[in-house]
Amino acid sequence: MTTLALSTMWAQQERFADMGEFVRAVHRLGYGAIEISHLTPTEPFQQLLGHRDASFTSIHAPAPLSHDGRGRANSALNLASLDEEERRAAIDHTRRSIDHAARTGIHFVVVHLGSVGSSMLDSERRLRRLFDSGVREGAEVEALRRETVERRAEQSPPYLENARRTLEELAAHASLQGVALGIENRYHLHEIPLLEETPDLLAEHPADVVGYWHDVGHAEVLHRLGLADARAWLPALRDRTLGVHLHDVDGIGDHRAPGRGDVEWEHIARGLPADALRVFEIDQGQPDEAVAGAIEFLRARGVVP
Repeated sequence: MTTLALSTMWAQQERFADMGEFVRAVHRLGYGAIEISHLTPTEPFQQLLGHRDASFTSIHAPAPLSHDGRGRANSALNLASLDEEERRAAIDHTRRSIDHAARTGIHFVVVHLGSVGSSMLDSERRLRRLFDSGVREGAEVEALRRETVERRAEQSPPYLENARRTLEELAAHASLQGVALGIENRYHLHEIPLLEETPDLLAEHPADVVGYWHDVGHAEVLHRLGLADARAWLPALRDRTLGVHLHDVDGIGDHRAPGRGDVEWEHIARGLPADALRVFEIDQGQPDEAVAGAIEFLRARGVVP
C-alpha cells in the first residue's frame, strides 16, 4: 500500500509546540509518515528527526527554517538569483537539507528551484486582484495575462541558466548522498520552472537523482488565472514524477484539505504514477476532521490507491 504523508505545514499550531503531539496526531488521523516542510524551524525539526515513532517520506528544502541577520528567511533565498552571494547561500541551505535527509535515511528532498527576479510580476498581482473581485474574463484580464507571460519570457534567460547551474551542483551532491531531488512546480508565473522549461532541466540528470514533484494547488491556481494548463503537467512528466503535494483550492487560495475546495481530481488520478509519493500539504487552518477525511475523499476519487 502507498504510504501517505502529512506535511508539517499543518503543524504550525501552538498545540504542536511539542512535535511528539504532532507525530501522535499524524497516526491518529490515518497517515503513515511525515514530510518536513521548509516552514519548520530548527528546534521542532530536530525534535522530529529524533522521535522514535516518526517516519518520513521527504524533506522540503530548505528545511529547517532559519533567518539571517536581516531577518530574511532561508526559504526566501533564490536558487536562480543573479546575485552570486544569494545564490550560494540558497545552495548551502538546500545542501544542508540533503545532508539531513541522507543522515536520517530519507530518500526524497523537494526543491523550489528559484525564480525570475525576486518578486511577483505586477501584472500577475493585478490579475489576482481582479480574480478575487470576481472579474475572470474580459479585455483587461486578457491584456494582463499577455503582459505577465511576455514579461516572464523577456526576463527569464539568465535566471534559467543559473537555475540549471544550481541544479547541476545540487544533483551532484544529492547523488553522492543517495538522495533524489523533486523539482516542484510553483504558485507564481515568475517562479521556476514552467512546464515548457521542465523537460530540459530534468533531461540533464538521471531519473533516480532528479525528478518532478507535482503540486496540485500551484498548478490549479495558475490554471484558474489563465496563465498555465493544470492538466498538461502530469501527462508530459509522468515518467519523471516522484511525488505530489495534495491539497485543494478555493478560488485561488490553496492548501485546503482535499474536499474543502473544488479541484477536479479525475486528471490527477489518471496522471499520477502508482508509485509516486502522496504528501498531503494542508495548512494549519484546516480542522482535524478535514485532515482525516481527506484520505477517504481522495481514495474515492482514485488519487490514493
